[in-house]
Amino acid sequence: MEVVIPAKPERIKLDINRTAVIVVDMQNTFCKKGGIFDYLGALDETKVKHVIDRDKKVIEACRRKGIKVVYLRMGYRPDLSDAGGIESPNYWKEKGLVLMRENPELKGRFLINGTWDWEIIDELKPQQGDTVINKSRYSGFVNTGLDEILKTQNIKYLIFLGLVTNVCVESTLRDAYFHEYFPVLVSDGCGNFGPEFTQQATIWNVTEVFGWVTTSRDFIQALNPPR
Repeated sequence: MEVVIPAKPERIKLDINRTAVIVVDMQNTFCKKGGIFDYLGALDETKVKHVIDRDKKVIEACRRKGIKVVYLRMGYRPDLSDAGGIESPNYWKEKGLVLMRENPELKGRFLINGTWDWEIIDELKPQQGDTVINKSRYSGFVNTGLDEILKTQNIKYLIFLGLVTNVCVESTLRDAYFHEYFPVLVSDGCGNFGPEFTQQATIWNVTEVFGWVTTSRDFIQALNPPR
């Protein structure tokens, strides 16, 4: 079954049987009080709630059509052995690692596998048949089996939702492009970290260079055209 999605810079035709929705890092640490964004003073609860509500509708619409749902989840082993040492830029730049290193009292608090902080939020809990990919870098394609899983399932088109637009979403979307997938960003189903221009910059990058950009409403309506 094929559907045509209204998008920028032009409409894109998707084969539903070869499409997956990629839900990026919708975890307590990025969405809830007590998480890393809350600690940094960067948690906009109203904004995040709107993203959650839209993502829920998109995911439910995808499930009704049999579109595969793939969750990405950022985190590290308790001993941080997969976080990268001092020769890794991840060691110096990833917010959770920096906070825990500079504030010993925070050790083990953020993005540690198996903790509340690391879990996917209750509103978007994976269901039976969904795929959950754990990652330790911004891109879901780095040191994971994501590419192999998608290719084994003959997936070619990827719909992107989640947090944050200008970091893990864009990093994974760019890698999807480099791995020969057709990436579609649901712009209002993602939320940024930092000034608002970072959201617009990613939307521009995807529109002009790396893929296609749609909205949650247009995407859902395209999956359910009027008869």
